[in-house]
Amino acid sequence: MARLQQLILALVFLTRLPLGRFLPPKVLPLASAGWAFPIAGALIGAVAGIPLWFGQGLLPAALAVALAAWLTGGLHEDALADFADAGGGRDRADRLRIMRDSTIGSYGAAALVCAMLIRVAALTELGALALVAAAAAGRLAPVLLMQLMPPARTDGLGQAAGRPGRNACIFAISVALVALTLAAPSAPALIATAMVALLAMLTVARRAARLLGGQTGDVLGAACLITETAVLVTLAWAA
Repeated sequence: MARLQQLILALVFLTRLPLGRFLPPKVLPLASAGWAFPIAGALIGAVAGIPLWFGQGLLPAALAVALAAWLTGGLHEDALADFADAGGGRDRADRLRIMRDSTIGSYGAAALVCAMLIRVAALTELGALALVAAAAAGRLAPVLLMQLMPPARTDGLGQAAGRPGRNACIFAISVALVALTLAAPSAPALIATAMVALLAMLTVARRAARLLGGQTGDVLGAACLITETAVLVTLAWAA
């Protein structure tokens, strides 16, 4: 029962699905559901990829990206925009303030446009299974960053989420690798995609450490979307 509740918590946090009523009254720590993040990501990719199950091309790809944004409530897109805007801050305190500002600056707008265009372009060459794999691998990124990086704030999601355990991280990695294996056209493509996904996560982590001194909810969301985009690009090249 506890595992089921943790899976539901992952879906509630990562999607707009109205599943909150199935959670217990006691608040569960988000880190406890870390093992289920890639599973939730795979479900998101499967649903968002419905247009791609019926055909390939620009229109199905655009519809899939739009459906993914709707299904997640634009959670990761908003995080990416905030994280990109933080790069224009004068110092750490100013960057943290910018990330809590509800307005979107030029850096954030540019990052959103680029991410959407790149994902649509990559999916024109791919099928729904690639989106499932990319979404699963993308949701692995916040799990690893929660485990490896300290929170940048004393409050907020990054601090409240906690840290997933080692076994949870190993399970999450395994799920993401299985999803990538099913989508990759060959063993070299699988290795390249896994390496690019890891590089994307580490790039976000390094920039967050330099700009903020740790992770926040926006950092976790940005890492998710950037990793997902990197996986799609690599699979498209491999295809």
